[in-house]
Amino acid sequence: MITAAMVKELRDLTNAGLSDCKKALEATNGNKEEAINWLREKGIAKAAKKSDRIAAEGMAAILVKGNDAAIIEVNSETDFVAKNDTFKALVNEILEAIINSDAKTLEEVLELKISEGTVNDLIISKTATIGEKLSLRRFNKVTKKDNETFGSYIHMGGKIAVLTVVSDVTEEVAKDISMHAAAMKPLYVTKEEVPAEEIEKERVVLKEQAMNEGKPAEIAEKMVEGRIRKYYEEICLEEQAFVKEPSMSVGKYASNNGGKIVSMTRFEVGEGIEKKEENFAEEVAKQING
Repeated sequence: MITAAMVKELRDLTNAGLSDCKKALEATNGNKEEAINWLREKGIAKAAKKSDRIAAEGMAAILVKGNDAAIIEVNSETDFVAKNDTFKALVNEILEAIINSDAKTLEEVLELKISEGTVNDLIISKTATIGEKLSLRRFNKVTKKDNETFGSYIHMGGKIAVLTVVSDVTEEVAKDISMHAAAMKPLYVTKEEVPAEEIEKERVVLKEQAMNEGKPAEIAEKMVEGRIRKYYEEICLEEQAFVKEPSMSVGKYASNNGGKIVSMTRFEVGEGIEKKEENFAEEVAKQING
């Protein structure tokens, strides 16, 4: 016999609806473990139907433990769900799994064992519970040396997360650099990191621009070098004018405080994902007329 207490216990364990828990227990003759698997399987079915939806909202988050730090982006379909405590708990559990592992790829992260199955099982389960497509988009785990400092900065409740490593500086200086990166969107830390082919393409475009301005070839070449320097100042963290003190570069700010920028990871939620345009007036009209 399936009792109310059994249904409540299963609900507490799985966060699934009461009717679903009752069905699961009935289908498995009251076996709790089998019922959990039954619900998970149903969760997979529900999640599969959501696989073609666009999840471009969500949260970027950071966890620091000693000399290790992890930064991730987990996506949802709506900003509303991203503020949900269940979603935040999911993000935190994934962060913990990553920071305690040596996983190098998303596939490896999804297979990490956690309290209930794997990270992938957890995402599927929460997709079914929350009712939106959820996905782990990207992550980075960083290990620093003892003389290095993490700069951890979260902007707008997780819309942007920046994790920097800066040598021989205080946490405040490292955080300042991360805050700058959040605002100014650098693509690289140093000029040396910019791929040669990217610079070559930029040179071609800039030379063509100069020639179109009617400049002789030798003058155009000199103009290109000046504009390439300007290009570095736009895309490289070290070369950008520091937002708190524009008279100096970010690299100079670090060196003035006795340090050097070692690395930077910047995640902005949904960047590069084509978002579906929602016409809410149209949606309401459909509901009324439908």
